[in-house]
Amino acid sequence: MYKILIIEDDSALAAAMKKHIESWNYDVCRVRNFENIIPEFTAYDPHLVLLDIMLPFFNGYHWCAELRKISRVPIVFISSVSDNMNIVMAMNMGGDDFIAKPVEPNVMIAKIQAILRRTYDMAGKIPVLEHKGAVLNLNDTTLLYQDQRIELTKNEFRILQTLLENKGKVVSRDTLMTKLWQMDCYVEENTLTVNVARLRKKLEGAGLCDFIKTRVGSGYIVEL
Repeated sequence: MYKILIIEDDSALAAAMKKHIESWNYDVCRVRNFENIIPEFTAYDPHLVLLDIMLPFFNGYHWCAELRKISRVPIVFISSVSDNMNIVMAMNMGGDDFIAKPVEPNVMIAKIQAILRRTYDMAGKIPVLEHKGAVLNLNDTTLLYQDQRIELTKNEFRILQTLLENKGKVVSRDTLMTKLWQMDCYVEENTLTVNVARLRKKLEGAGLCDFIKTRVGSGYIVEL
């Protein structure tokens, strides 16, 4: 049975959401301590989180960032502030979807089911690497982000694949050049610099700014 964690300080709304979700045979838990939700999150170990933006002590963006440090669990933001800026910020912070208040129960269930199906039922069928909403398809060497399909050259793909496989770690220039050498007889050091610059430009054009960061004297990193 899938487990859903509700992080919503409006007790009436949280109770109504819990009751409706449970009627679809999901296990549901509500957070009680909004000053520090991490212990309840780790103890419950949910398959999906419903996260309100306006919370006491710290807002939903803060808690999304904290959860992303320890988990890749799908996070669906909930807010009465559903303008484009908040939706974009929610996605950029690591959210997987957005539900506007007042919450329409059937829409909520449809989104929960779609995300659970995508995340768990289809897991392993399509080899991908995912980070901050960007999905690198290892079959066709394309990157998907917010309904955009970004075409990558073979070198750009190998660079991004290597960085995503080592998220949170600095990857040396030598390591990346070795990756490029796998299909080419010889790669000049300048070739790596040019390819990283082109890859960054494509990512920034799609809205993924500062996705790849430089560590001077060490290499490159995709930060967690």
